[in-house]
Formats: sequence, C-alpha cells, structure tokens
Amino acid sequence: MEKSVSNMMDDPLAAARESTAHMLQERARTFSLPQPFYNDARLFALDMQEIFEKEWLFAGMTCEIPSKGNFITLDIGDNPIVIVRGSEGVIHAFHNVCRHRGSRLCVKDKGKVAKLVCPYHQWTYELDGRLLFAGSDMGTDFDLNQFGLKPVNVQTAGGFIFINLSDEPPAIDDFLTTLEHYLEPYQMDNVKVATESSIVEQANWKLVIENNRECYHCNGAHPELLNSLQEFDDTDDPRATPAYKALVARKQADWDAEQVPYQLKRFGKRNRLTRTPLLDGIVSMTMDGKPGSKKLMGRLSSPDMGSLRILHLPNSWNHFMGDHAVVFRVLPIGPQQTVVTTKWLVHKDAVEGVDYDPEQLRRVWDATNDQDRQLAEENQRGINSKAYQPGPYSETYEFGVIDFVNWYAARMLENLGHEAPALQLAQG
Repeated sequence: MEKSVSNMMDDPLAAARESTAHMLQERARTFSLPQPFYNDARLFALDMQEIFEKEWLFAGMTCEIPSKGNFITLDIGDNPIVIVRGSEGVIHAFHNVCRHRGSRLCVKDKGKVAKLVCPYHQWTYELDGRLLFAGSDMGTDFDLNQFGLKPVNVQTAGGFIFINLSDEPPAIDDFLTTLEHYLEPYQMDNVKVATESSIVEQANWKLVIENNRECYHCNGAHPELLNSLQEFDDTDDPRATPAYKALVARKQADWDAEQVPYQLKRFGKRNRLTRTPLLDGIVSMTMDGKPGSKKLMGRLSSPDMGSLRILHLPNSWNHFMGDHAVVFRVLPIGPQQTVVTTKWLVHKDAVEGVDYDPEQLRRVWDATNDQDRQLAEENQRGINSKAYQPGPYSETYEFGVIDFVNWYAARMLENLGHEAPALQLAQG
C-alpha cells in the first residue's frame, strides 16, 4: 500500500499508464480505440507526454524564417517553443521560457529580432541561446554561462522544420534524406507563405488525423476537394480502376521526363511519400482545376505535376503541386480540442494580385477544412455518449486509419515501456 501511494505521489498518472497499456494490448487491431483515448483528460496528458513530447513534430517551414533574427513560435501542450534563424543561416529551437523567472520570451506568432529579450525583466539572449545580459543586480558570482536557453532538438529537410522535445529522439535521418530528394524540384529556398489559416476543432487530435487518413467520407462531404483529388493514391488500391492505372502510367512518363521523383516511399507507418495524378485534365487543387499561381514552383516547367502527398505522423499531411503547395499542422490543445494550421506556399517571386489571388488559392481547402471540422466534431459528440463502443474500420477504405491507430498504439506502448505487438502494414 505504501509503495502504491509513493508511486502516485511520484507520478500522478501511474495508474492511468497501466490502464492505458492494458487497453492498447487488449484492443482489436482493426477497430477504433476505446472511449478514453478520445475524451479522457488523463489519457490526453499521456498523449502529450508520450507522443507529442517524444516524437518528431512538424513545426513550420524554413521559408517562414528566411533571414537572421526571424522567428516563429508554437505551443506543444504546455510547452511554448521558439524557432529562430541565427548566424550563418543556422536554425535553432528553444523552449520559449526565460531562465530568470520563467516568463515567455517571444509572445508573438512570428517576427524579427536582433536578440531574444524577455519582456518581463529584459534578460537578453543571443540567437544561439546564450545569455548575454541579466543586469547588474544578480551579484558578482552570477555566471551567465549557466543560464542559457534550454534547447529543443531541431532538424530541417526540404523546407520543413521538425522539432523533438525529448532527450533521446528517435531516428529520422532516412526520412529526411528522402524528403529532401522529393522536394528538390521545388527549390524550397525559393518559396514563401502566400496565405495561412488556423481553425480550432472541438475534437480530439486523433479524430482529426483519422479523418484525414481516409476518403471513405469524401463523396458525401467534400464536393470542392473532389473537383481535383483522386479518392485513392495507389495503383495497388483494390478500388483502382483500369482508367486510373492508365492515367498513372501516362503521368509517370511525363514526370520521368521532368526528372521528378514519384515512387511510393514508406518509413514504417510514420511517414509516407507518393506523387499521384489529380483528376485527368486537372492540374491544381483550385475550384476550376487550373493553376492557382501563374509562377510555377522551383525548376518545374509544367503545372501538371499531380500531387506529391507527404504524411508525417503524428501531426502533418501535405500536398505539393506544380504551381503551389498546401501544408497542414495539427497540434492538440485539450482532450477534445485541436488546432489545425494550413499554409499555402508559392514561388517567392510570385506577386499577389498578379500571379495569384489568395482567396482563389485557398478556397478548396478552406471549404474542406471546415467540412472536416464539422465531421470531427460530430464524431467527438457521438464518442462522448455512453452508447459508444469501438467499431470496425473498413480494411478496403480505411486502411490508412488502421495504420495510424496501430502506429499510435505501438509508439504509446513503447514509450510507456511496454512491448508493442508485431503489426503488419495495411495495403495502401
């Protein structure tokens, strides 16, 4: 009894950890998760500790901090983070927390500074995190070198910025090398954010990702998106028609001529890259299927590049076309609240009002995001009912959801110190 009380004092989530591991080990592999995974505050705290504080997360794009002193901020649960471009183009990430009394340093979403200065007592840090100034009142024995900003692991590839809050981040190098290769044609040093949006969905983050990982719902929910998007993106998909397979073969010959990679690449269940055609005759995810930007990205000479689809679990999916790209970031706020940020990228020399209209550029995904928000929120409301119990996924239409949930279960079990069952990839 004394040991149990001691464990609870040391770790208030100790009982929740054991219960979570048990539920994951006993669950049906092709069914949705038990109710607490979608609405329980203790399990949400475990999600933040064991997934979002231990896995590599998509944070932003390098083009958002193009020069020395540019910074962006984001919150990983209760952890405010700042990412800043330092000397010689080096990108740094830090906990956005002053080493004096813990105040946030950077209080805006983005900006440009010469130094990082705490607004509370003006402690001043170099862009590489070193403490430069703390005033003369700290005493003669005060050592500036002991109070630099606490760093966060950061990696970049293909214009993407990834961060990891753990002391021992998992390996990601193979994925980053492939990402760099697949995005080489886009010359990601020459892009900019044309417009962006953030919406708060009243739903658990896993429901947001699950919704993204299938298009089973698309026919009934996304008329704007289906003006351009194929419901499936793999010729091995059992739903793939002979006409689709012929379109893929024709487009792949064009992409070979452009020296643009397109092969399906998977890194376990966490990462997936593949270039697939849009509907025949459609070149971009716009309402009329025509280019949203007159200036193509990178070295591309044709707008007809289909969509390079990039998945990064636990918090991002992306579409790269010939004329523009759309990147998505998912961050949990609470057990039943998630913020989804969408950014539309164009060539940095594209001129707003001449080469592109932001409203036209974003219309398809503004509509789709709002539709998905409503679907996820209704999903959440139903799951909160005492009538909810895990239901079966379609292995034909929802294999991507199965892969995500199995990835989540395996990572949670491993990070909790339990052995995860061996799992096979679904077909897609």
